[in-house]
Amino acid sequence: MGEIIGTIIFGAVIGVLARLVLPGRQPMGWIITVVIGIAGALIGYWLWGALGGTDTSGIDWWRWVISIAAAAVLALGYTAITARRR
Repeated sequence: MGEIIGTIIFGAVIGVLARLVLPGRQPMGWIITVVIGIAGALIGYWLWGALGGTDTSGIDWWRWVISIAAAAVLALGYTAITARRR
């Protein structure tokens, strides 16, 4: 249960940071932000492992950067898809 709550919190942080690095407003609510953040974090962790990154005893800054970048790309995709509907 703690892992699920931690993933949701981590996803929220990644999602908010991804939205901060994007220019302009993104028409999405906080639930979509958290979902995109979780997906970005999972993709970031996978990419980090695929690039040969390993767990460290401290903060893996590159893993965070990759996760935020992945979430930003997902947020751009989401806004592109939803903008066509409007």
